[in-house]
Amino acid sequence: MSPKSRLYTLVKAWKNKPFQEVRDACGDPWLGISSQALEEHQSWSKRQAISHEPIFNCKGEKLTGSLFRPLLNATDMQLLRLFMEGLDTIAYWYRSGRLIPGILPMPIHAIASSKYIDAMSELILNSRLPVGLVAVGIWSTPEIDISDACKEGLLRLRRLGVLLHHLNFTGNVDELRWIKEMQMEGVHIDMKQMREHVLASNVLSQLRESPYSATQIYASNIGLINDLENATSLIADHAYGGLMMSPVSRHQMLQINDSRIAKAIFSLHPHQHLNQNGDK
Repeated sequence: MSPKSRLYTLVKAWKNKPFQEVRDACGDPWLGISSQALEEHQSWSKRQAISHEPIFNCKGEKLTGSLFRPLLNATDMQLLRLFMEGLDTIAYWYRSGRLIPGILPMPIHAIASSKYIDAMSELILNSRLPVGLVAVGIWSTPEIDISDACKEGLLRLRRLGVLLHHLNFTGNVDELRWIKEMQMEGVHIDMKQMREHVLASNVLSQLRESPYSATQIYASNIGLINDLENATSLIADHAYGGLMMSPVSRHQMLQINDSRIAKAIFSLHPHQHLNQNGDK
């Protein structure tokens, strides 16, 4: 056998390696990966949990992504199992012919842990998903003592083609500095909080320093028509929340038809007759 043909055989074997083989790479019991956990993972997947929050463009004309909600409240023992489930779902959509980017929230202390990043990296590499379909979201800026470790963790993920999102931007200086330093692709602004605290226009302009900025604005927690109007005034790129659509299962996500959603849910536009609560 020639060296070239041996190389072909090795590459082909690597390409066809089953997704579940990643269990060998992150088998530390404290990381939450065990044979029992994997069995629970498989049965959990079969139940088709209502876990994926659809994200649309601000006009509601197109499905642009999904937020994997179980990771928002996961314990340390659940993190990698749920991260694997999130990747598996994005791969399921991809195999079904839909390019639906998925945002997988992770806590700061996990991003600052080399063991978690090692395991996450193995999972991402083994999923073989195209660049741009996987995003990791963080909920807050890191404390000073873990700032460097967190930065290193995020940079390692970025080198794998993972997009970075800040999931709870409130407009303070430390958040803005962190977002700009890490050149995050997504910044999420809670519209419910915006009812009480309006962001200064200069803060938003700093998020988008130029028309060619890669940073996208996500308006989250849209519950009232007034929230949708505030998102439009922010020139948000994406929006999600109860008014847009409630969380769905991964199979239901495939059934979302962009034009149908635009007609059924966003027939609320334009909003002429509003009361003081922002309702029709």
